[in-house]
Amino acid sequence: MPETDERLSRAGLLRRRSEYQNCYRRGRRRHGRFVTLHITANQVGHTRLGITATRKVGGSVVRHLLKRRVREIYRRWPERLRLPAVDLVVHLKPAAGGTDFSSLQEDLLRLLSGGLVRGQKASH
Repeated sequence: MPETDERLSRAGLLRRRSEYQNCYRRGRRRHGRFVTLHITANQVGHTRLGITATRKVGGSVVRHLLKRRVREIYRRWPERLRLPAVDLVVHLKPAAGGTDFSSLQEDLLRLLSGGLVRGQKASH
């Protein structure tokens, strides 16, 4: 899925419950202050993103705001086009409900940058 712009296509997002479950069961985990990142290899040939948040994070307005922020951080991250074919699930922790954009961005980018771009393979 070679992209030349910053748009996120529907093909670049996880949609099915089974895709999320596969990432939870088989993937590696990286823990941050505000998010847990689940990473697993996929067979579709490009990176896909999924975002989850429970009610512990906050009400629906807060959860949807945080999901939009995560999508925006990921969309604008220039290294995402260099990622291998993996599924990424960003699970928002309850502490994320009270954080600002820059703190969330710092936490998420630290987790995304740690090893994925340098060519490490995700576990199957």
